[in-house]
Amino acid sequence: MANSGKWALITGASSGFGVDFARELAARGDNLVLVARRVEPMQALAAELERAHDVRVKVIGLDLARTGVGAELLSRLDAEGIVVDTLINNAGYGLFGEFVDQPLQRTLDMLQLNMLTLTELTHAFGGAMARRGSGRILLVASIGGYQSTPTYAAYSASKSYVLLFGEALHEELRPRGVTVTVLSPGITATEFLKVSGQKATLYQRLVMMRSRPVVRIGLRALERGRASVVPGWLNAATAWSNRLMPRSVQRKVAFLLMRND
Repeated sequence: MANSGKWALITGASSGFGVDFARELAARGDNLVLVARRVEPMQALAAELERAHDVRVKVIGLDLARTGVGAELLSRLDAEGIVVDTLINNAGYGLFGEFVDQPLQRTLDMLQLNMLTLTELTHAFGGAMARRGSGRILLVASIGGYQSTPTYAAYSASKSYVLLFGEALHEELRPRGVTVTVLSPGITATEFLKVSGQKATLYQRLVMMRSRPVVRIGLRALERGRASVVPGWLNAATAWSNRLMPRSVQRKVAFLLMRND
């Protein structure tokens, strides 16, 4: 995937997966557009990557959890002559707790970011890629997208959307020269639990992966033109076993594994 001078756009680039996507792509010679709300961490990352890899890095501070950001970003980059060859749709977060106990607006903001903003960005940049006849799109979903998950009800549902949306687009856009791949991580050592409000369970501590290997697995799947990938053999086995397990059992097991008490 050595693009040498092409541009990659990474959302949610101020922490976690976003930082490691930036480091991996910069090491391969990609120029980067980093987008997130928090500007200072991205500026520090940009300085590090420009110095280490002799690439160009543009930082854009933007609240992605609102409508219209896809067209806005595309227009802004078009005006600067930046053509995005790789889109990493990484921005998103989860909320832990029973659905009716969560403030509704927090849930709606999460759904806006996890689904609608992702859809807008994919439409804007994926459309431009299809017109050019080339491009790559990586959508970050979750192993939670393979089953209902009590205490993460809305989050897992949003990631089911990302998984099915991405796999469908893989077939639609492949004949037009655009690769779409869905990465569905399990629990990973990022800020996810801190942001969601959950204390890591014993199960999560046992299966937790580091961020960098997950990112590399996702980029390798994108390079190979795969429709989707679940990193880690335990996570992959869990996703596969859901095909055999009755849904009534799936959700009960998920509920038990997510409990903090």
